[in-house]
This record gives sequence, C-alpha cells and structure tokens, in this order.
Amino acid sequence: MFCVPSTEIGAIMNITKGGLVLFSANSNSSCMELSKRIAERLGVEMGKVQVYQEPNRETRVQIQESVRGKDVFIIQTVSKDVNTTIMELLIMVYACKTSCAKSIIGVIPYFPYSKQCKMRKRGSIVSKLLASMMCKAGLTHLITMDLHQKEIQGFFNIPVDNLRASPFLLQYIQEEIPDYRNAVIVAKSPASAKRAQSFAERLRLGIAVIHGEAQDAESDMVDGRHSPPTAKYVAAIHPSLEIPMLIPKEKPPITVVGDVGGRIAIIVDDIIDDVDSFLAAAETLKERGAYKIFVMATHGLLSSDAPRLIEESAIDEVVVTNTIPHEIQKLQCPKIKTVDISMILSEAIRRIHNGESMSYLFRNIGLDD
Repeated sequence: MFCVPSTEIGAIMNITKGGLVLFSANSNSSCMELSKRIAERLGVEMGKVQVYQEPNRETRVQIQESVRGKDVFIIQTVSKDVNTTIMELLIMVYACKTSCAKSIIGVIPYFPYSKQCKMRKRGSIVSKLLASMMCKAGLTHLITMDLHQKEIQGFFNIPVDNLRASPFLLQYIQEEIPDYRNAVIVAKSPASAKRAQSFAERLRLGIAVIHGEAQDAESDMVDGRHSPPTAKYVAAIHPSLEIPMLIPKEKPPITVVGDVGGRIAIIVDDIIDDVDSFLAAAETLKERGAYKIFVMATHGLLSSDAPRLIEESAIDEVVVTNTIPHEIQKLQCPKIKTVDISMILSEAIRRIHNGESMSYLFRNIGLDD
C-alpha cells in the first residue's frame, strides 16, 4: 500500500521558509474551502487578493500585497462555471508574473477539460490548448491530482506533479466499509481495469470487470483521420486503390467477468460526472448478486441531476474527494461522502517551496497507478 502516514506529514507541515504566498483564484466563496484547509495545515494566512466579475462579465483580479521575489502558489478549484474559473486562474497568474514573482505554482486538483485530451473526428485537443495558455500566462510549475490521462503531463513545458488520491480512498475503504474483506473491486468498463487492479492488489481483494455496456463517447471514433471521404471523391484518389474499411463494432451483451455474488462491490474510477454508466453498472451488479455497492472516485463533478439519480439508484454510497466542491450535492443526496486530500496538497506545496524532493509523495506508485 502506498499510503502517506498522517503522523509523519503532520509533524513537519508547519515548517516552511519565508517568501511563500498562498492565493485562491476563485471569486466563488464556495470554492475556497480547500484553500483554507491547505493554508491552515501550512500555518500561513491566505494572500490578500480580490477576484470578481465586472457588470459586463469580465474577470478582474487585484493583488493587494507584494509578491516580488516570492514563491506564489495559486489554488484553483473548478466551479460549475468552468470557463470563468480558467480565466480567473490565467489572469491571476499573469498578474503575479508582471508583479515580478520569483515562481508561480498552480495548484489545480482537478484539471479542467482533461477529458478532451484526444483528437475526436474534427475536434481539437482542448487540454493541450489549456496547457499552452497556462504556460504562456507565466505558470512555472503545476500541482494536480489524478489526471484523466497521465499523458496530459506531456502537454506542458513546465514541471508537473500528478499526485494520487488512491491512498486516501484506500484508507476510507479499510476504515469505513465494514467487512471490506468480503468485497470485490469492480471496473465498470475495460478502460478502468488498470485502476481497479491497482486497488485490488493493494487491498488483497478480487477484481471484476463489466464488459459490453454502451460505449462512452470518448472511446468512440477517437481519431478523425479514419473518417472515410464522401463517395464521389473516392475515385479521385486512384482508380485502382481500394482502402480496406474498418469493421464496425458490435457491442456484445453485458457480462461481468468475475464473481460478485454475495459480495460487496466497490466500483472505482477517476471521475464521476454523468452517472448513467455508474447506475447501469450498479443495476448489473445487483442482478449478479452483489448485496452492497460503493462507488469511489477522485473527482466528483456530479453534474446535472446526478445527486437525485444516485439517491434513487441501487448505489449505497458514493465516495469522492474534495478536489471539487460539492456541498450542495451532498445536501441533495446523503449517499455522497467526502474524503479530504488537503494534507497531500499541503505537503507538496511545502516541499516545493523548501526545495525538497517530491519522491516521498510518490512512494510505491507504479506506471499503471
């Protein structure tokens, strides 16, 4: 298991050198809870800054203290208005750059647009665009958590620390799920099988994979280069050229690879947003004999009617971290539980500011984690 002991971190958390400034770039007060927790763990005050929207909906940032020659850490949690959140971050980063900050480190627990990291038909790789914008604005380092695809780190030309929430979720399973030894870790699709395997191996549990469900949009037609040209232009390529066509996919009936009968089923994933696939997986597991169903995810976007759908579903509990604020959703659905990950973010900030190695936070993490 690769848990970070709380006693070791807690003993050294308040030891930071001078010259550290902590800002929250959110104009929405509900998004500042994580920033306050991090500041409290570090033993520092939040930096003085005003972030607000003009009547014409333009974003304005006014830094109200000197940042010259200092390490500035900008914490940005993503609100429902994701585009405003991005502009707040970019404007604050650029404001710190023009105010002669020594370094500007972005702390973005959930990286927005991370699902748009592949070319789909004639779309664009938006996460690459966003990475370029952040670097151009003046970001010198990025701290994030459980990127949707680890390859997103390659979109940046600055250091990126992709922290893991798995130790905290594993700890929750061990401490809060009675009889977890009778559980099985479930991947709701083959795409999430590696994450499920990682959890299962560390908890010494079995694994099950649901296969045959309706395909996610992100795995369907991911590359527009295989789009065939219209029929009237085919002959213009070459009269004798016949390009073999890709056989269309045929979705098999839903099957569960692994035994879940009479067991606790724990579905693991990195993001829970549109909950339809999770609800379908829960129904399938119930039909196969699972008597309790948990869903564990790092980022709880929980968009639209997700709280209501979860409350009415066969899912017993949804566990997410506080990388994204979801207090309103918790009021709508008591099944939603939160795990605090401010401890590891605080320690990452402390180590970067003091010039210490980050390897301590990545112990026992393999390429597939």
